[in-house]
Amino acid sequence: MKIRILIGLLFLSLNLLAQKNPTLYLIGDSTMSDKKNPDENPEHGWGQMLPELMNDEITIENHAVNGRSSKSFIGQGRWQTVYEKLKPGDFVIIQFGHNDQKIKSPDRFTNPFTEYRYNLEKYVKETREKGATPILMSSIVRRNFNEHGTLVDTHGEYPLVVRMVAKDLDVPFIDMQWLTEQLEMKFGAEESADLHLHFEPGEVAYYPDGKSDNTHLSEQGATLVASLALQEIAKKDLPLKKYIKESTLKKEIL
Repeated sequence: MKIRILIGLLFLSLNLLAQKNPTLYLIGDSTMSDKKNPDENPEHGWGQMLPELMNDEITIENHAVNGRSSKSFIGQGRWQTVYEKLKPGDFVIIQFGHNDQKIKSPDRFTNPFTEYRYNLEKYVKETREKGATPILMSSIVRRNFNEHGTLVDTHGEYPLVVRMVAKDLDVPFIDMQWLTEQLEMKFGAEESADLHLHFEPGEVAYYPDGKSDNTHLSEQGATLVASLALQEIAKKDLPLKKYIKESTLKKEIL
């Protein structure tokens, strides 16, 4: 009997120890998601880089998926999966917008001021229901310089709605639109290509026919975007700050 009690206490102790570490959940689209074959695939989501930039006192679960919008992430049951796992002390970073614009895709498109806003509010309220902390982020910008070298916005009203929801529901907000605008402009119209996926045919084995993509990120671009997000979290003194490596905070980017 004593042995059984000791074994039970051991398992209980291990379970409590495992629960001490909070989990950071990421929900979003391809700009955030993990990519297959990271050693061969030049494309990286910025969320994919977080384990290298944060300490081991937090668990990171990246649920972002290519092509998902705030609508389809719910419709496919992906949010329910995250919701059921949430526990007090966890964090959820919410970043949608790129695919909510897909007007020819009714399973993804959302009106920014109605369904998109409703979905963001749902994520926030249900995260709080579980005792976890939501963090809203605007979408990262596309590399869209005009002939004059001016970076032109492509996201319309969606980033504004994220700001509105953050203000109305008093949610921590990280303006990734602003931060990545500054990043793109610092690199300039030409060199900013290095932040994305631009390869000539035969240049890399993964893209034998070449690649020209101004939305998705290279490993360099993803690392810089992830670092900017974490530095802004630290500047706002959010509870997530204590899980960020000091080396990440010391990087000079902008």
